Amino acid sequence: MKIKGIILAGGNGTRLSPLTISSSKQLLPVYDKPMIFYPLTTLMLAGIKEIIIITKKNDQQNFRKLLGSGNQWGLKFIYLTQNKPTGLPEAFKISKKYIKNCFVTMILGDNIFYGSNFTNLLKKIVSQKKVRYLLIRLKILQDMELCITKKIKSFLRRNQKILKVILQ
Repeated sequence: MKIKGIILAGGNGTRLSPLTISSSKQLLPVYDKPMIFYPLTTLMLAGIKEIIIITKKNDQQNFRKLLGSGNQWGLKFIYLTQNKPTGLPEAFKISKKYIKNCFVTMILGDNIFYGSNFTNLLKKIVSQKKVRYLLIRLKILQDMELCITKKIKSFLRRNQKILKVILQ
C-alpha cells in the first residue's frame, strides 16, 4: 500500500509576529534554508514521494514558488488550503480526497528532527505500516517534553512563595 505525507503549514505564526505578518513561519530561514525544508527532508528520508502541503490561502503562492511541483526532487506535491488553524485532525479532513486508502505520515511544517541513526529509525517506523495514520512524533521528543514539564513543576513547587509575591 502506498504511503503519502502531509505537511501542515497553515498556522498563523503569531508568536513570531511581526516577522509572520507578511510571510508564513515555515518560509522563514532556519540556518541556511527555509523552515519547510526540514520536515520535507524528514518525509523524503522516510521514502515518501507524494506529499500534501497544507497552507493558508494567502501563503500558498509563495510555497508553490519556493517548492514547485516537487519534480526537481523526484516528488509530487499537492497543495491544499486550510482556512483557519483548527488543529491536527483537520489536516486529515482537508486531505481526505487525496489520501483515500493510503497510509499517511503527517509532520508539522515547523518540526525539525535530528539525531544519530534518525534515518534508519524513521524508515523502520514508516515501513511497519501498523497504523493507518502515523504522526511523526518520536518518543525521544515526548520524553524530553515530560522531563521539561517535571522540571517546571518542580521549580514552581520550590518557588511558590516567590511566585505569589510576583503575581500579586
